Amino acid sequence: MRINRFLARAGVASRRASEKLVVEGRVRLNGEPVTDLSTRVEDGDLVEVDGRRVSLPRSHTYIVLNKPPGYVVTLSDPQGRPTVSDLLEGLEARVVPVGRLDAPTEGLLILTDDGDLAHRIAHPSFELDKVYEVVARGVLDHADAERLRKGIELDGRMTLPADVEVVSSERNATRALVTIHEGRKRQVRRMFEAVGHPIRRLRRLRVGPIELGDLRLGKWRRMSAAEVAELGEALGLPRDEHRRSGGAGTESPCPH
Repeated sequence: MRINRFLARAGVASRRASEKLVVEGRVRLNGEPVTDLSTRVEDGDLVEVDGRRVSLPRSHTYIVLNKPPGYVVTLSDPQGRPTVSDLLEGLEARVVPVGRLDAPTEGLLILTDDGDLAHRIAHPSFELDKVYEVVARGVLDHADAERLRKGIELDGRMTLPADVEVVSSERNATRALVTIHEGRKRQVRRMFEAVGHPIRRLRRLRVGPIELGDLRLGKWRRMSAAEVAELGEALGLPRDEHRRSGGAGTESPCPH
């Protein structure tokens, strides 16, 4: 496989960040510097990044976290805010969050050390469904719901059509299920603001075939092997021995 894909699969960095490592001359293959992104890594090759040997894991780790509001989606924060890494007590593998949820948003967040799969989940070209539960101010009428379904102009370009199911409208609030197929920054919030219905609560319920289910707030669990296989299939990835779940799909014992 190509050197940048190898680095991503090894959990060093995303594929794009791995390309930068190669171009900057920080990668060596069998003792020689590599700067050509077309370089291929074969079985038995020695790959080093900044002098540290890297290799493909025997299996990857795939985590589903029910993110509480108030936590930022990063592994460390210079401002000292609580981060999702604070919720991963008991997990030894080094995983990174896939995509973003803004601090007030709660719900399903995937974390993994499988850079290839993470790249595909986050990249809009794969149009992976993302389902959100929305509680918005005001009563969302038919016309506004249709605007959301057809697409909203954000930053000079239209969003892809969305699925909008109004579950209830009462006491000047609307509860809806919204499915989008891309992942722009604060997209769902900005879409509802554009039609005059700011969001009061936003929770992600599903990413592709992976569902939040009854996982408790602030808890994490490992994906089952079946979930990993189904997600990879949805993203067009071949099944191989490296894309195995690193453990059973059990809920974390962490006290958060």
